[in-house]
Amino acid sequence: MNRREFIVTSAMAAAGFAVKPAIAQPEAPRLKQDLCWWCYGSMEPKRLIGEAKRIGYSGLELAPEQHWDDIKTAGLEIVTMGGHASIGNGMNDPKEHARIEDEVAKNIEKAKKYGIPILICFSGNRRGMADEAGIENMAACMKRLAPMAEREGITLALEPLNSKVDHRDYHADTTEWGVKMCKLVGSPRVKLLYDIYHMQIMEGDVIRTIRAQHEFIAHYHTAGNPGRNEIGANQELNYAAVARAIADTGHRGYIGQEFIPKGDPIKGMEEAFRICTV
Repeated sequence: MNRREFIVTSAMAAAGFAVKPAIAQPEAPRLKQDLCWWCYGSMEPKRLIGEAKRIGYSGLELAPEQHWDDIKTAGLEIVTMGGHASIGNGMNDPKEHARIEDEVAKNIEKAKKYGIPILICFSGNRRGMADEAGIENMAACMKRLAPMAEREGITLALEPLNSKVDHRDYHADTTEWGVKMCKLVGSPRVKLLYDIYHMQIMEGDVIRTIRAQHEFIAHYHTAGNPGRNEIGANQELNYAAVARAIADTGHRGYIGQEFIPKGDPIKGMEEAFRICTV
């Protein structure tokens, strides 16, 4: 243990966080990894923060605001937060724009205070709307928000979701939908959250898509398919290969582990970290 590691370990112990040997990783990992808080809602918060730190994760995301200070105290980054309320009522509906723009503006201010780099945004449900209309409506909303996001250095990331299993009728259900929206807006602060699990369900061809569209992707989420559980051998995606492909694009952000553990959650966290360490 070097001096820096001793200082960090001592500070964690003083704050009540678990201290165990870290998971081995390269001296200079090519990808930063984080954990999505909601997947571990039954775990005591300080234990979750401490285990994330021990394993080697660099951040947590989608964490309740009351735990933000503890996350920062542990030396972890808060990687994402919700940009606005409601997945089903989103930016594809002009009637929702005033509400969403107000919520996003307020959340940009919170994100700036806590150093949160990404706000997650949603298209909303289709409800019979054509794709092009939804894309244009969302782009119009994002264009009004983009100047503030650019000024504050915060990225607004649309998350395409699967409409077959988890989010029936969700409008932005393909990578192409999201890329078209980003191109219409034309802002370096309007990007995509590419959820590997969701896009595997909708379109597959994950690595080719990442290589082709990485310039539009600010963040990644994982989960095993089928089931949205651990990302090991009992599901169809080769996450080690996917992680290497992401690293090969020069991605400087995070890959967020968003699987729902079926087994021991700590073992799942450790396994996922090992698999995606590049």
